[in-house]
Amino acid sequence: MKHTISWWSAGVTSAIATKIALEKYDNVIIAFCETNQHHPDNDRFKADCEKWYGQDIIVLNNKKYKSVEEVLKLGYINGPSGASCTRYLKKDVRIAFEKIVDYSGQVFGFEYEPKQIKRAERFITQYPASLALFPLIEEKINKKQSMEMLLKAGIELPAMYRLGYSNNNCYGCVKGGMGYWNKVRVDFPDVFKRTAELERLAKHSCIKGVFLDELRPDQGRHDTLELPECGIYCEVEDFDKRELTEEEKVVEWGE
Repeated sequence: MKHTISWWSAGVTSAIATKIALEKYDNVIIAFCETNQHHPDNDRFKADCEKWYGQDIIVLNNKKYKSVEEVLKLGYINGPSGASCTRYLKKDVRIAFEKIVDYSGQVFGFEYEPKQIKRAERFITQYPASLALFPLIEEKINKKQSMEMLLKAGIELPAMYRLGYSNNNCYGCVKGGMGYWNKVRVDFPDVFKRTAELERLAKHSCIKGVFLDELRPDQGRHDTLELPECGIYCEVEDFDKRELTEEEKVVEWGE
């Protein structure tokens, strides 16, 4: 039996894309790549979405690296080739899952917005085997509309949005800029401190040119948090062409 894989990331756009997928496609599997560095409220949001969907969300793990912290200890954090946590905890897990599921299409939460539309076009060109589906683009639904649809369904938005972050990435996302990390310093001081320590251990910084323990509180813009969305489709150019080793081909299913 062929399935449609809907990739749920705990963000509002993937949540709505999944809801549309369940109404539009047959035999939908909802999958989530675990990073073990998300806000605790994500568990509530996941449970609310599962109730709304009438279906469980499958949790997938990298069998070797269980968390962002474990990956960062390898020594590479973020740079021109992308973030190591995205590679190991999301990209490799997705590719491994694709190899064990007979799928007719994969749903991604790209929103109806010029930059995202261009990314969707690149994705189709660079990774045609994914059989990518973009229901939000097809239905002309953007992030703001996705939020409104969730609220209308009686689902509270994830805490990170309510705190003023533009995406529901890990709290303490290594792709964030100076303004973002200064906000993390205030909202999640323990996360800021732990990441700063990991930077020194890895001898590599999240932000080009400055380590977090050197970042001044007045650096960066707080109104625009300089935070790109982090998902299994990020940096497709770098990671989707990479062959997995035999060790990496096994993906673990969480509870």
